[in-house]
Parts: sequence; structure tokens; C-alpha cells
Amino acid sequence: MINKQYPESELTGKIIGCAMEVHRVLGNGFQEVIYQRALAIEMANQHLNFSREHEMGIFYKGESIGLRRVDFFVEEKIMLEMKAVIKLEDVHLAQAINYLEAYKMEIGLLINFGSKSLEFKRVMKPTKNHSLSNNQIKS
Repeated sequence: MINKQYPESELTGKIIGCAMEVHRVLGNGFQEVIYQRALAIEMANQHLNFSREHEMGIFYKGESIGLRRVDFFVEEKIMLEMKAVIKLEDVHLAQAINYLEAYKMEIGLLINFGSKSLEFKRVMKPTKNHSLSNNQIKS
């Protein structure tokens, strides 16, 4: 794939555009993995570099307590977590923020393919705490 250095705002726009195309073609009602596969095809068609199902260890006080896989890393800048639920909940946003912190990323996207209209949230790494304030979560 061609590696273009997109600014983060342009990159999130391209990712959201890819997700919109997938949702336009497939609609809602499929399992998350179906949207994940379709989005991989669409992002490849748009010449975006990404890794899928990127695994990382989760630690508590220096001890390994498990593994977690984020759905996509795009252009080594944006973490993308996907859902296929009727409505995004605060717990989904909290999960995305936790992934940003765990992966030491600054910005991410939470995209939901499960509703009638595509839902997405731009998620920023919190500066002080885990509260879901307006300056940390942007739609």
C-alpha cells in the first residue's frame, strides 16, 4: 500500500468516508466481523495503511492480566474500534478511551454500524482523568 502522510483530521475524515460507504452498501444488521472485513476492503481501495486485530497486553501494576485486540490501527496514527449495536453507550466510549491510553495513542474513532444511520465518535486521549467530558469526546 502507498503510505501517504495524512494530517489526523483528514485521515479521520477518510476513515469515516470509508465507513459510510460500507454502511451505505451493507446497511445495518450484520455481525461486527462482516463490517470489519468490508471496511478493510474499502480502506485498502482508498490506499490507507492499516493493521487489523492488533493485539496488545494489558497490565495491572506491572503484571500481565490479559490481551486485547483493537479492530484497526490506521496509518499508525488512528485507533479504530468498531461496534455493531443498536446504539452507542457511554461504556463503548469509555472502552475506546481506555484503548487509546493502553496503546499510547492520541486520537481514535468509535464507529457503530448497527444503527439505521452510521454512528461515529472521534475520541481523544484524556488529559487528566477518565471522565467523559465534552473536550475528550467529539462527534
